Amino acid sequence: MELSRPPRFTVVQLHIKEKTALYTAYIPFFTEGGVFVPTDKKFRLGDDVHLLLSLPEEKTKYPIAGKVGWVTPAGAGHREQGVGVHFPKAEQSAYIKAKIEEILGASLKSERPTQTI
Repeated sequence: MELSRPPRFTVVQLHIKEKTALYTAYIPFFTEGGVFVPTDKKFRLGDDVHLLLSLPEEKTKYPIAGKVGWVTPAGAGHREQGVGVHFPKAEQSAYIKAKIEEILGASLKSERPTQTI
């Protein structure tokens, strides 16, 4: 009999101070949106992450109960080690995704590299 692994979650804070940092962290190809979180903690795909996200020029910390949908391990070339947190399908996620895309505006179409793809 194989035992399933117990649920695992971590609380992480991500304070994004500048629009350029938001651009490199945002993951628009996640359906509900998501962000890259630089960290040296070990995560696996599907791990629960309770994220407190601050956006540029805001004091609000948005709580997001997301899941790891991307892992960049240590030594992955020029990319920073960390995880991509996929926002859940929820009204709060839609609001945060819209807010991020409003802040980024036309830069969403930029070809500049990000922390993901």
